[in-house]
Amino acid sequence: MITVVLMSIKNLFANILRFLLVVLSISFLPIGHAQNINPDEPWNWPEEYVLSQVNQVRAGRDLTPESWPGGARVAVLLSYDVDNETTQGLRNGEINIGSLSQGEYGSRVALPRIVRLMDEENIPASFFFPAWSLKIVPEQAELILASGIHEIAVHGWIHELNTALDSETEERLLRLSMETIEEISGVKPVGFRAPSWNHSPNTLSIVRELGFLYESSLMADDRPYELLQDGEPTGLVELPVEWILDDAPLFNPLGARYMNPRDVMQVWIDEFEVAWEEGTMFLLTMHPHVIGHRSRMVALEGLIDHIKARGNVWFGTHEEAARWVRQQAGID
Repeated sequence: MITVVLMSIKNLFANILRFLLVVLSISFLPIGHAQNINPDEPWNWPEEYVLSQVNQVRAGRDLTPESWPGGARVAVLLSYDVDNETTQGLRNGEINIGSLSQGEYGSRVALPRIVRLMDEENIPASFFFPAWSLKIVPEQAELILASGIHEIAVHGWIHELNTALDSETEERLLRLSMETIEEISGVKPVGFRAPSWNHSPNTLSIVRELGFLYESSLMADDRPYELLQDGEPTGLVELPVEWILDDAPLFNPLGARYMNPRDVMQVWIDEFEVAWEEGTMFLLTMHPHVIGHRSRMVALEGLIDHIKARGNVWFGTHEEAARWVRQQAGID
């Protein structure tokens, strides 16, 4: 009980401090500017105010190591956002049986197919869960963790739009997500990927407060980097994502357009080849209910075959990659 009270007091002071920083950023504007900031007219914002907004969360130093484990030239990080029913209506409160069945395909058919492939290829992967996806089918945790090579991480509570939440609600849901995933899986998650890959003004403070090892939601680089908050280093590793390296927009699961799986495979092969030449990192995000269909799995298998044939590659979980770059950068 004492710990809860102390944490609440600490969070209160953190929120007060951030509020005061915003107030101060406006207070130190030239006379008249503070009163004249119109949120609907950014073309009239004073320079100091624009910079205060842009600098809330920025990319800091490049954390690409000299080499990856085993002396590998490039790191390959395969991740799966196991959204299932949460993005098929639950997060919006829209209950549509047909859409929910598409989400169920993720846990019932696609995830076992994916885990089987990863295990057969001996490729560690990271699985990001909205907590409710795991609550609906808790057996998914055992399936993923059985081999001992994969990671389960946090992807929100119900794939909520965190940017629309107040600080208290956002923190409560993220804390509850961590606790729920740990209770079901038996492993405390150390990684966070924001629902919809976005931060509210409070997200980074909450992620730091809860002690996450790494974050994987932002897009300021192709390489791992340290996050800055209001211009200050945080020690938090960002493993950046990118829509080009996401199956959902390319395959378009709503079906309004269709992209040949082999064309998607070629996009990802081209991305990997440049990452290999640069000696950096190739991070791919997929969703079981999207990539897990038969013809798309063929494309994923083809990508893996290409990567393995290239050689001098290290496959790892996001947690393993974050720990490695922290160690190499002297953060730990």
